[in-house]
Amino acid sequence: VQLQASGGGLVQAGGSLRLSCTASGSIFSINDMGWYRQAPGKQRELVATMSSAGSTNSADSVKGRFTISRDNAKNTVYLQMNSLKPEDTGVYYCKVTGRVRGSPYLHDYWGQGTEVTVSS
Repeated sequence: VQLQASGGGLVQAGGSLRLSCTASGSIFSINDMGWYRQAPGKQRELVATMSSAGSTNSADSVKGRFTISRDNAKNTVYLQMNSLKPEDTGVYYCKVTGRVRGSPYLHDYWGQGTEVTVSS
């Protein structure tokens, strides 16, 4: 299973970015899809997740600014980030929880990360 994330970059405070992450390979069914981030010198933290049924969970720090969505037909999850702040700077990782064909077990799969830098 491969996860390809894209959309990061350098943006000024108040700007917007849209991240996307597509799962490919032997993944058969996907449950949760989500985004996590890791700022320099800090632990990785949850940004937002979305279940296969469409329910979402997000960090308080991004509520009202970030929106997670997914396209199940494309095995893709998106993160629309508006009103970006310097404290949003970090490497953003996508995570997919799913099953590969022939296996009843759920596994977590991580993307390689895409860097977001917000300048003040």
